[in-house]
Amino acid sequence: MSSMADLAFPDATAGDFAINVLTVLILYGPAYLANTGAMLFGKWIPDKFGFENHKIDGGKIHSDGNRLLGDGKSWEGLIGGGVFSGILVMISHYIWEGNTPSSNRPFIDPLLISEPSDWFWIGNEWSAAFVLGFTLGLACMLGDMAGSFVKRRQGLKREGEVSSKAPLLDTLPFAIFIFLAAAILFRDQIMMHSDLTPPIIAIIVLTPIIHRSFNIIGYRLGLKSVPY
Repeated sequence: MSSMADLAFPDATAGDFAINVLTVLILYGPAYLANTGAMLFGKWIPDKFGFENHKIDGGKIHSDGNRLLGDGKSWEGLIGGGVFSGILVMISHYIWEGNTPSSNRPFIDPLLISEPSDWFWIGNEWSAAFVLGFTLGLACMLGDMAGSFVKRRQGLKREGEVSSKAPLLDTLPFAIFIFLAAAILFRDQIMMHSDLTPPIIAIIVLTPIIHRSFNIIGYRLGLKSVPY
């Protein structure tokens, strides 16, 4: 098994850097797609089959007169987003198992340097992949909730007939939560390789554009009622 020190992500040229940015996007893509999973489990499936979803804030009103989080944040969406991310990491590991930098960039195995002694290795490699993805997906959803809470305090609605009036609050909190969780909980994993720090910063800056793109995809798939 390769160690972190044995691996490198070359960035000598602009092309190398672009490939590393794409590598980071693919490694963290399952976590970024947690919002799509939340829409799937929190809205589309309940609406499709007539299930009731359970609002995280229980309908409670804050002292400012606005809902704590709103109808868009449900327990089904929170857990479903994490589960969706966990499954996507399992798929990534299955497809790219053993892929190493730099020859296999941008398709790197998310469990490349993981081993049974890691805290998230519960049972076998597949459960480890799921736990890794679920954890980062949950971090995404918690960041999204934090942004929603701040927006509500400002009297901004989650959705409407026009695009959000707070695009940074729609995007940066969940991105920051994802990378913060990775830095704290998965700092010894390939996704936190020191060579990927500049691309990670680039991804955070590009997150508003990436998020809008994913939302458009979700809208066209019928998972979102609006493309933002």
